[in-house]
Amino acid sequence: MPTVDVYNMQKEVVGQLSLRDDIFNVPVKIPVLHQVVLYQLAKRRAGTAKTKTRAEVSGGGRKPWRQKGTGRARAGTIRSPLWRGGGIIHGPRPRSYDFKLPKKVRRLALKMALSQKLKDAELTVLDKLQMDRISTKEFAKMMKMFGWEKTLFVIPAFDDTVEKSVRNIPLTKVIRWEGLNVYDMLNYHHLVLTQESVQRIEEFLGQ
Repeated sequence: MPTVDVYNMQKEVVGQLSLRDDIFNVPVKIPVLHQVVLYQLAKRRAGTAKTKTRAEVSGGGRKPWRQKGTGRARAGTIRSPLWRGGGIIHGPRPRSYDFKLPKKVRRLALKMALSQKLKDAELTVLDKLQMDRISTKEFAKMMKMFGWEKTLFVIPAFDDTVEKSVRNIPLTKVIRWEGLNVYDMLNYHHLVLTQESVQRIEEFLGQ
């Protein structure tokens, strides 16, 4: 069972926390993580790109010139895909890029991402993350003290003060524990959890 130090916001060790083996010490399989990242990115795609077919472009109500005798090619409508301003052949249509992925696979990938962060020493546990007032300067000062860059913070519940303090710091993000996902964990260099966040994550993934 892995054990990590618990820090306060002044970078002082205030205790230790034992993490569950079945969540923070899982063998990592790159194909599983890759599959879940693709699943997440596919769900984010809007799929709203669209072009007009010859039936949808305007104009073309009459034949542009007579069939024979002009020396030009036969034409029945200016909406032909061969014409500038005509319809588009096989263009994109509104669609969903989403695909199904078993819940067990998605949960396993979360455990793998958490295990990898712990293995790479890129996971830190704080006793709590709270601020008396909204202050980007103070939050950035704390991050500099820990040496964190491109960091993902996971908090146990909505905290307007913390979220507003972080939102103007580049390459830094705050999410609530229920929004924890594989893409963000792999995208950010460092993962910071509070003790309460760890408890809730373990309860959820340990079901």
